[in-house]
Amino acid sequence: MNPFDLTGRLAVVTGARRGIGRAMARALAEAGADIIGVSANLEPEGSDIEKDVTAAGRAFTAIRTDFADPAAVRALGAELAAASRPVDILVNNAGTIRRAPAAEHPSTDWDLVLQVNLTAQFHLAQAVGAAMAARGHGKIIFTASLLSFQGGITVPGYTAAKHGIAGLTKALANEWAARGVNVNAIAPGYIATDNTQALQDDPERSQAILTRIPAGRWGTADDLAGATVFLASDASGYIHGTVLPVDGGWLGR
Repeated sequence: MNPFDLTGRLAVVTGARRGIGRAMARALAEAGADIIGVSANLEPEGSDIEKDVTAAGRAFTAIRTDFADPAAVRALGAELAAASRPVDILVNNAGTIRRAPAAEHPSTDWDLVLQVNLTAQFHLAQAVGAAMAARGHGKIIFTASLLSFQGGITVPGYTAAKHGIAGLTKALANEWAARGVNVNAIAPGYIATDNTQALQDDPERSQAILTRIPAGRWGTADDLAGATVFLASDASGYIHGTVLPVDGGWLGR
């Protein structure tokens, strides 16, 4: 048997409309999973990620949810937990970033980033994870960050949230590992997406980042595919509470 085969499983991927989330959802579909894609601006029909998933021969359902809205997130969690077809894999990837020096960082930016990147992640994992634990199996994957380990520059809210994701991953794993639920996280390195466009457009910062990456290149969203399938599959059955860097060697430098 192929331990990476996800045929017949249902995966929910948040932030699935573009970037890392789209690549994760596509990889899970290609491994055999049906996909529920969730995003604040996801088209009800005809989205790029829907085309990716159906091209892989899998079923796709779109759900539009604004992760800045606590009530909407709670409603989504309740809906998924009570659905007739249980969720086998939850990829908690939705996120946002706001950049400003710490001394000038608006409290509205802080509150938004903590809500979207940490509080919403907990509430969704809480609802879906409780249902998984009751059934005795499931996989939860958070998207962490290099800033789960480091401090960053001009992103205090994002750094705090991503440190929180690393801790939350371990906390949930401690409670749910014995109940058949694997909770882990992936920490992408510097990936060329919309979220890092400001860094890519800054010649000095971009070059400084590139110089430090042992692999000698910025990552692509598809570089997250293998780690996602691994942590969603039976191959990772004895892995709990791990934050797996996919960073071109950045943290080892």
